[in-house]
Amino acid sequence: MNAPFHARAGLRDPFTAFVCDDATADMLRPIAVEHGWSPEKVNKGGLRNAVQSLSVSASPNILFVDLSESADPLSDINGLAEVCEPGTIVIAAGQVNDVRLYRDLVASGIHDYLLKPFTVDQLRDSFAHAQSILSGPRGDAQVEKPHVMTAVVGVRGGVGASSIATSLAWLLGERAHRSTSLLDLDVHFGTGALSLDLEPGRGLTDAIENPSRIDGLFIERAMVRANERLSVLSAEAPIHQPLLTDGSAFYQLQEEMRNAFESTVLDLPRHMLIAHPHLVHDAHVAIVVAELTLAATRDAIRILAWLKSNAPQTKVIVVANRVPNGGALEITRKDFEQSIERPVDIVFAADGKLAAQSAKLGKPVAEIATGKLAQPFNTLLKMVLSHASDDVEEPGSDPGAPRSLVNNLKLMLSKPKAKAA
Repeated sequence: MNAPFHARAGLRDPFTAFVCDDATADMLRPIAVEHGWSPEKVNKGGLRNAVQSLSVSASPNILFVDLSESADPLSDINGLAEVCEPGTIVIAAGQVNDVRLYRDLVASGIHDYLLKPFTVDQLRDSFAHAQSILSGPRGDAQVEKPHVMTAVVGVRGGVGASSIATSLAWLLGERAHRSTSLLDLDVHFGTGALSLDLEPGRGLTDAIENPSRIDGLFIERAMVRANERLSVLSAEAPIHQPLLTDGSAFYQLQEEMRNAFESTVLDLPRHMLIAHPHLVHDAHVAIVVAELTLAATRDAIRILAWLKSNAPQTKVIVVANRVPNGGALEITRKDFEQSIERPVDIVFAADGKLAAQSAKLGKPVAEIATGKLAQPFNTLLKMVLSHASDDVEEPGSDPGAPRSLVNNLKLMLSKPKAKAA
């Protein structure tokens, strides 16, 4: 979970639970005693009580929350994330048997989701897995995560690709708990640092001018840290100073970031595809951002065709951004999809108030979005990690090792359903 550290973070309890019914409480208390935890930490009130309590107290190491009385579990979990401190492992339980809800909850940072009624053994397994994460060496766990590289391309200037790239980088760090680098390749007019209220520094321009200097130490010194898990390499080069490069600096930057971070997000201006096509060759995912306009439709067709020819191994996600909730559209979503000959994967509604608040606070839109406005960001994170996992082996995938409940459910979801007779 991703709320700021509480002042009393050093006084964390090992375990706290918030349940909705006596049966769940009666099942939890003996297991708490088995682990040496106080059974008095099993509270009634469910998710609502959890949010109220954690807003005024330090988060525990392991948090169990019951979603049974929640009308909108995903929105309520996002509310919990705002008061829950980093490092807390959240185990949720509920009565909704919905694959999409499960995926969205996991993308939001939930460690495990237990479907009621669950057994004592399932509960023990989930707690055991959570404890193994807490007791395991953090550095080794991070190294085991396969690197995920994502390129974000706007089909035209001003469609909001940089905003989505910044939000995705923040999500990968805070929600997926990955060390993440954001590489903004708009060298003269980049907004990666600006949108996070940072000074860009000279790291990117120095790299372009002196590619031979790029190594692990250079990356460590040149990257500007936005928070514990997110670092940015951006620039505001003088517009009277053209920077000539053969692209070798960009390739080396990608290589060093692959070694230094668990995720990389490339904010890639469309003209860079023409000059430096190799930039997307190693990307697991390309996010193509468009608006529902005639010009954006034309350019989306061209860029999608380019990706198909030049980077066929890269999974493509099409995003329709800044779509008005009402009023006349220049082109409908249906016509847009027919023109590009594929569906739109994610739609972000236009919200001027949210965008203005993001700019004023110097925070990515995904960080301040709540409720329905947050759902497309959670979906984007889920799709990026899902597409990337198709190309890389999951860490710790020992076929003889016992599977966690989450992995069991993932395995079930990946199996094709039998056709009805």
